[in-house]
Amino acid sequence: MFDEIEFDKIKRLPKYIFSAINEIKYDMRVKGIDVIDFSMGNPDGATPKHIIDKLCESAKKPKNQGYSVSKGIYKLRLACASWYKRRFDVTLDPDMEVCVGMGSKEVFVHLVQAITNFGDNAIVPSPCYPIHHYAFNINGANVLTFPLEYNENYEVNEDAFFAHLEHALQENFPKAKFVVVNFPHNPTTVVAYKSFYERLVKLAKKERFYIISDIAYAELCFGEFKTASIFEVKGAKDVAVETYTLSKTYNMAGWRIGFVVGNKKIIEAVQKIKGWIDYGIYTPLQVAATVALDGDQTCVDEIKAKYEKRMHVMIECFKRAGWELEMPKASMFIWAKIPDKVAHLGSLEFCKRVLQEANIAFSPGIGFGPAGEGYVRIALIENEKRIRYAAKNLKEFLKKF
Repeated sequence: MFDEIEFDKIKRLPKYIFSAINEIKYDMRVKGIDVIDFSMGNPDGATPKHIIDKLCESAKKPKNQGYSVSKGIYKLRLACASWYKRRFDVTLDPDMEVCVGMGSKEVFVHLVQAITNFGDNAIVPSPCYPIHHYAFNINGANVLTFPLEYNENYEVNEDAFFAHLEHALQENFPKAKFVVVNFPHNPTTVVAYKSFYERLVKLAKKERFYIISDIAYAELCFGEFKTASIFEVKGAKDVAVETYTLSKTYNMAGWRIGFVVGNKKIIEAVQKIKGWIDYGIYTPLQVAATVALDGDQTCVDEIKAKYEKRMHVMIECFKRAGWELEMPKASMFIWAKIPDKVAHLGSLEFCKRVLQEANIAFSPGIGFGPAGEGYVRIALIENEKRIRYAAKNLKEFLKKF
């Protein structure tokens, strides 16, 4: 009898493609096999000492051991607003325009949960970070996609983007209520400039949709490139919210600290639903996060320099191994087209084979949507010695084809 009961929400989720790679990795590690893992964007470095010291100090205070504040303690919300002011010259009200959550992924899910109705349409370019798509499906909304096009410098093709977007807005009913953008982009590393957001805000006001912008990798920029915020555009608060996380910027992935800022109506909805769902992040974590945002930012430059150096080492070593990679402008990833000689395998089979035969783990592009097929995402989370070792294994693997 109970077997006949269906969980429709879960049925809307496809099989998690990355689980195939994760299962192989697990089995190999159980057998004592060393896996050089570039598959998950999980920073390998330590959280900066001054942040950890503040956590330890705060954790010793009895007053910090009780329930916290679901929308984030005031000082952390103020620090989020101060960060936006310093970084983008954007003014935010810490009470009405900021909400803290358990990492930007969880913030995104709570955000979608708060503002979507069953049957709503959202537009998410493909490929994409999976939760940007499936948070809507989980909550009964539908997702429309179009291919994310970009030039040889991994900059978004604005004209193509807006041609696709306007077509999707006009050709679907009901008209999309939300458009998700994510620059620097995960997985492709594609970047956008202020001019892109100016066009997007203008179109949102004309066609009456909300924009959800994710800038999780905003600080991991290389060379002269600098990430823009949608709120650098006048009037963007009328139609947009933006999410950010401390995970990558400060090596705080396991701490689960993120936030969403912007449109007051949407922020109020997120704060309200979080008030029903959770009691907030452990207060000492929030206190330490305040120090991360307000304190010395030298550590950010050091973390960014580490990723940039690894990127150069990987591009050089993999080229000698027979795989040409393109240099990204930002993020902690390289979006790599599969070498021609193994392209027939497809991204998932290629990742399985190179893992089993060369002990190297990548994320298959197909896991980010159909438009990701033929590519893999490489996370720069192994040190330079390990990268060189991986290149040696990769060279031997490619000789088989």
